Amino acid sequence: MVFIKNFESALQNIAQNNSLILVDDFELKISTTKWSKKEILGHLIDSAINNIQRFTEIQYFEKPYVIRKYQQDELVQFNNYQNKNSDDLINLWLQLNSHILYLINNQTKETLSYQIILPNGEMSNFKFLIEDYLDHLFYHLKQINHES
Repeated sequence: MVFIKNFESALQNIAQNNSLILVDDFELKISTTKWSKKEILGHLIDSAINNIQRFTEIQYFEKPYVIRKYQQDELVQFNNYQNKNSDDLINLWLQLNSHILYLINNQTKETLSYQIILPNGEMSNFKFLIEDYLDHLFYHLKQINHES
C-alpha cells in the first residue's frame, strides 16, 4: 500500500522535528463549537485508540467484523485535550501510530481481505479500513499544518 511509506515518513518527520508543536496557533480555540488544532490532534489520538482495537479485534472476532462508531465530539471534550500538555499529546499520538504501523506491517493478503461491515451497513474489507484510517489521518494532519 502506497500510504504506508507516507505514513512512515510522516511519523519520522513529526518525531524528529517536533513539527506539530511548532504549528502557528496550535492551541488557539476560536469557537466553542470548533476544535483547535490541539483538539484535532486529540481527535487523532481517539481515532488511533479506536482503530488499534478494530485492527486487533478483526483478527479473531467473527467475520464479517462490524465496525462500531465512536462519539468523536464527546471524546475530545471528555479527554480535555485543549488543556493537556502539548508534548505529552504528541508523544502519545506518535506511540499509538507507531503501533498502528507495526500492526499494518504484520498483515497478510488473507487478513487484508477479512470482511467488515461499515457503520452505514456497506460491506468492505480490512484493507479498506486501513486505507480509510490513513486518509482520515492525513486529512487532519493537513488541517493542523495549514495556516489559519
